[in-house]
Amino acid sequence: MGLLRALHHLWLDSGDVHRVLGKDALDRLAAQVRDSERRHTGEICVCVEASLPLRYQWRHLRHRTAFADLAHERALELFAEQRVWDTEHNNGVLIYVLPVEHRVELIADRGIVTPGGSAHWQELMRDISTRFAAGRLEDGISQAIEAVGNVLQGRFPTLEGEPPAGASENGELPDRPVIL
Repeated sequence: MGLLRALHHLWLDSGDVHRVLGKDALDRLAAQVRDSERRHTGEICVCVEASLPLRYQWRHLRHRTAFADLAHERALELFAEQRVWDTEHNNGVLIYVLPVEHRVELIADRGIVTPGGSAHWQELMRDISTRFAAGRLEDGISQAIEAVGNVLQGRFPTLEGEPPAGASENGELPDRPVIL
């Protein structure tokens, strides 16, 4: 089973994600992130990766590291690479999507404390993952953006006279999903 799953990872690349999420879908998701960020000062970064990089697959095969653990580690790596931690109020959130595993990982910066803590994020991820398993990738990502935006709006609403997070791209995260 592990070898077959690893081969599935080797088979897929970013072109597969672009076929599922075409330009129109990416435009809709970018607009949704932009609209969400007008309601709060947080930052949302969406990364969709067709499959785990080879070094992660090797760890699965050689050390039997679970794909769920590898996906979480990869999300943490991308959180740093995409500089999600580098927001003015430490309130960035990475939505990492790994369609081949029907997984979503939500990594929140240190400034975000949600009621229910990580259990709250786990509940969101479970619901979103079922959409991915049903082949509804755009729908699942859209749901994740909405859920994260609602949390950020509750914790970091845009204040009167304060420009929304997306008002300046200087140092801000991209609204368009990053496809890897």
